[in-house]
Amino acid sequence: MQQPYRIRTIKEYHKILGVGGPQHPMISVIDLNEITPYKNEESIKVIFDFYLISLKKVDVGRVHLGYGQQQYDFDNGILFFIAPNQVFTFSADQDFKSSGVMLLIHPDMLWGFPLLKTIKKFEFFGYEINEALFVSEKEENILIGFIKNIEQEYHSHIDKFSDAIIISQIESLLNYADRFYTRQFLTRKISGSQLLDKLEKILNDHFDEDEIARKGLPTVQHVAGLLNSSPNYLSSVLKTLTGQNTQQHIHNKVIEKAKEKLSITTLTISEIAFELGFEYPQSFSKLFKSKTKLSPVEYRASFN
Repeated sequence: MQQPYRIRTIKEYHKILGVGGPQHPMISVIDLNEITPYKNEESIKVIFDFYLISLKKVDVGRVHLGYGQQQYDFDNGILFFIAPNQVFTFSADQDFKSSGVMLLIHPDMLWGFPLLKTIKKFEFFGYEINEALFVSEKEENILIGFIKNIEQEYHSHIDKFSDAIIISQIESLLNYADRFYTRQFLTRKISGSQLLDKLEKILNDHFDEDEIARKGLPTVQHVAGLLNSSPNYLSSVLKTLTGQNTQQHIHNKVIEKAKEKLSITTLTISEIAFELGFEYPQSFSKLFKSKTKLSPVEYRASFN
């Protein structure tokens, strides 16, 4: 299996792309028009030691991008995000040509600023490439504006204020991307009701299986895989539609099945916990009480 190639610095990536050296060692904006098109239909794997935000349009040909084994053919304007240490794959046909910009941010740029921690709240850094953000022309212009401000700042004003100004522009870009993703959840791809119906069926099938005790509780990763989604993307969609993430939906199903067994069977609490996939009855009781404010014993008694 091909080993990923690690790119450690922004300067190194500039050299690989054949563009001039960066004006700032920790942040850079690259015009995709300046890059000699990569023409190789065999995919390559790359790991970056920095954040990469790409707003791109494919003008000619097709390019295939993805994390792991998942791929997506881009023929529209899209915005996607890559965090340090994620494996990124890339291939393109012989006619491929793109336009747009890339923003490169080394994590060291964020030291001393709250964004160093808060950047982790933006779940789109964990989305698969096929869950990229499709932006309208108006949205694209807003995002390009922030990127242009960043570029202008590090080209013109390297002083004690420049880092704070650049960080504020990065934060604004990320916040707008978050807003646009919420719009996409509501307007693009599978409808909310269809997604929820599929999720309900997956959870029902899992808990109705005789082997639930052996398989254990369904994980967020397992459910997301069955829905052809990344865990972060699925949770983001569900939070937009229902106010609850994937783990909360799983827990809700656990409580629903537990109430059913407590009310219509004579199984012990330990037996119910085992049938629902819990290794320890105490874990089941703790979850049940956190969701219902009653212990399983108290619930059974109140029902009776």
